[in-house]
Amino acid sequence: MKTAWVVSLKLAGLAVVFLCGRLAFNHRFSAFSGFAIMWGAVAIVPLLAVCGRWLLDRRPTPEQAQLLTIPIHYLEMILLGCALIIAFRVAQEHPIARVPFPRAISWPAMQILSIVATLTVLNLAIRGLGLPFAAVLSKKLATSWLYRHSRNPMLLSCLLFFIAAAVWLQSLHAILWTILWLAPAWILYVRIYEERELEVRFGEAYLGYKATTPFFL
Repeated sequence: MKTAWVVSLKLAGLAVVFLCGRLAFNHRFSAFSGFAIMWGAVAIVPLLAVCGRWLLDRRPTPEQAQLLTIPIHYLEMILLGCALIIAFRVAQEHPIARVPFPRAISWPAMQILSIVATLTVLNLAIRGLGLPFAAVLSKKLATSWLYRHSRNPMLLSCLLFFIAAAVWLQSLHAILWTILWLAPAWILYVRIYEERELEVRFGEAYLGYKATTPFFL
């Protein structure tokens, strides 16, 4: 019964994530509402991490970590996913401070970084027996291949991809938003909640990996 309930929760979460992403992609937002969502949604992410950390620390068991991570991950995906979709739509529909950055550099960078990000997902799936979201949490600690020299190669490649995309859009506003707002909030989420969740689930194995492997590079 418990397993069926957890599976139902995961499927419901995926459905909500899909619907929110579709709404963010298809709905026409005014400049004001678009800016409010792209800045406000990201601001909630560190608060979500703090709440999740507090709840996890009240009962730090692997079972609690796995169960709590389901709603925390899905909420994070909704907040960051919708913010990203709307941010890059706003950059095109309501351009602010457009700067003629060379697209000959940013476009190849986006292609390379998308390949690297895909490889990090495959790396986690093969070595960690899971995916980077709560629907299929990793069953093992991935510490080899791309994860040998960085604890968060997926986060690093994704952030660099979004910066390259903002450069390709020639939007100074999108570049500054990604570097000064999105990146710090996302990193705080990982530092506050995700690292603690991995400590609880993998114990000394993760603590040893964390002590010898840098956050990024």
